[in-house]
Amino acid sequence: MAAQPTTTNVNPNGETGQTLADILVAQKALDVGRAQQVKTAEIQTGKTQEEILKSQNLVTEDALVKAKASLYNVPYIDLGTIPASPEALAVLPQEVANKFKAFPISVDAPSKQMALAMADPLDLTAIEFIEQKTGLSVKPHAAELSKIEHAISTRYTSSLAQEVTEALKEVAPEKSQTKTLEAQKTGFIREERVSEIVTHILDFAIRARASDVHIESQEKSTRVRYRIDGILQEKLTIPKALHDALISRIKILSGMKIDEKRVPQDGRFSFKGGDEEVDLRVSSLPSTWGEKIVMRLLKKTGGIPDLPDLGLRGRGLKNLEDAILRPHGIVLICGPTGSGKTTTLYSIIQRINTSKINIMTLEDPIEYKIPGVNQVQVNPAAGLTFASGLRSFLRQDPNVILVGEVRDQETADLAIQASLTGHLVFSTLHTNDASGALPRLLDMHAEPYLLASSMTAVVAQRVVRKIHDKCKVAYDADPKIVSEIKGVLGNLWPDGKAVKLYKGKGCAECNNSGYYGRVGIFEVLSITEKISRLILERSPASGIEKQAREEGMITLKQDGFLKVLEGITTLEETLRVAQD
Repeated sequence: MAAQPTTTNVNPNGETGQTLADILVAQKALDVGRAQQVKTAEIQTGKTQEEILKSQNLVTEDALVKAKASLYNVPYIDLGTIPASPEALAVLPQEVANKFKAFPISVDAPSKQMALAMADPLDLTAIEFIEQKTGLSVKPHAAELSKIEHAISTRYTSSLAQEVTEALKEVAPEKSQTKTLEAQKTGFIREERVSEIVTHILDFAIRARASDVHIESQEKSTRVRYRIDGILQEKLTIPKALHDALISRIKILSGMKIDEKRVPQDGRFSFKGGDEEVDLRVSSLPSTWGEKIVMRLLKKTGGIPDLPDLGLRGRGLKNLEDAILRPHGIVLICGPTGSGKTTTLYSIIQRINTSKINIMTLEDPIEYKIPGVNQVQVNPAAGLTFASGLRSFLRQDPNVILVGEVRDQETADLAIQASLTGHLVFSTLHTNDASGALPRLLDMHAEPYLLASSMTAVVAQRVVRKIHDKCKVAYDADPKIVSEIKGVLGNLWPDGKAVKLYKGKGCAECNNSGYYGRVGIFEVLSITEKISRLILERSPASGIEKQAREEGMITLKQDGFLKVLEGITTLEETLRVAQD
C-alpha cells in the first residue's frame, strides 16, 4: 500500500497550508472549537486528524471525503448520481475492484484513460496494478467507501449493467455477430447483438416502473435516462460507436425510416418483458451529436386506477362524482404536461362505462384501450382533427364524449354546443389551476352565457412522489415551516395534534431516493350559481378562486400540505409542483 498521507496541505514553496480540520471548517462541516480540539489531539496522540475525526464521529462520511479530495487536490465524485458504464465495468473485473476498493466510472477510448472512484485516491500501488491490468491510464477520484462498496455489489450484478456489459463484449461497430431473438409480437427476427441491448434497456424500464426512456447521443458517449416517478435518472452510458446501431434497431421496431435522419419521426411498437406487456410510443429528433429517441411506455396490463386511488378524496371527490353522474355538461381536467390528466379522464370513463350508454373518445394518441368504449385516434394529415372529429361524433348518437384537448375556438364552441344538446363532455386544458380555465375559454371567444350554463366542474391536478413506506422516518418540523403550512391550510389545520413531517431515508428498493410511486394532488371547482354569475361578468381567475374557496374548495397547495401532514408525500415535493 502507499505511504500514509499527511493531513496537511503543503504548497510548492514548502509552506504548510490548510489541514483537514481547517478545510472541514471552511466547508461548514465542523465548528472552529471542535477543529482546534482535533489539532490538539493530533499532537498529543500522534494519530492523524482523519483517524481522530472518524473515531469521534465528528463529521459525516461524505463531508470527510470531500475535504480529503480538496486537501489532496483530487476530484470528488458522488457515486449515487453516476450512471453505470458497461464499457468500464467490462474493463475492470469485480474481484480487482473489491480488492482495491475502486469502482470504474467511465472509459475514454481515444485517450486510453479510465476514471476511477477510489476510497484512497493516493494509493499508488492500486493505481499501478489497475493500469497494468487494464492497459489504461487511471484518473483517480475520491469517493465514500460505503458508496464504492454498494456500487461494486449492486452494479456488477445489476441485470441492466451486467447484461449490457455481456452484449458489449461481443459487439464492435465493424464486427457484429448475429443472433436469433424473440421479437415480442412478430415471431422471430434475425438481428445484430445490438438488438439484445435494446431488449435489456426496455426490460429494465418495465422493472424500474419507468414512464419514459431517453436515449441521447453526447459528444463522447450515449446516455440512457429513465423517468421514474416523474424524475429523470441516468442509469447507463453506452459507447458512442454503438449509437447509430441502437437508434436504427428502435426505428425498425417502430416502423420509422432508418435512412431519414434530418426530420423528427414518430412510431410505436409493443414489447413484452416478463409478465408485463407495454405499448411504446416512440419519437426521434435530430440533435447536435446524433438522433435522440424518447420512448413513452404505456402499460397494457395492470388496469386503470379508480378515482380514490389517484389521490382524490373528501369534498373534491364527491363534487367530481356528482358532476360525472349528470346527463349533460362539461367537465374539464387542467394541468401542465405530465400531470396525469389523461389517467384521470380514463378513471372517470371507467367509472361511468356501462352497456347502457354510448361513450366516444377522440384522442391524440390513444394511450389505453378501454373495452366497450369507441376510441378514435386524431389524424390531422387525413383531416381528422379534434374539431372535425367532434362534429362527426354528434351524428353517432353519443351519450358521453371525451375530447383529448381543447386547443382552439372551434373545438371549444363544439364542446359547448354538444353539452347544451344533452351530452356529457370531458376534455383537458393546459392551465395552472382550476379557476384559470374559465377565463382561458373566454379568451378563446366562448360566449359567457353559454359557458355559464354548460360548465359543470373544473379539476386541476399535479402528481407528487410518494414517500417509500419501507424506509419512511418521522422528524420534527421547523417552527417556520409549521407556521407556513398553518397559514396555507387555515381552518383545515388539524388541531390538537403534534406536527410531525416524514421523509424516506432511502434504500435499495427505492434507489436511495426515499420515494416510491406517485399520487395526485387536486383542486375541484364546482360551477355553482355564484361562479356562473362571475363567468357572465367575465371575472378574472383570482375572483373566481376567491369565491370557490369561500364555498369550500380545497386548493392544490392545501391538498398537497394535507398529504404532507399525513405522511404520504414530502413538503419539498408539494412545493416543487404546486408553488405559486
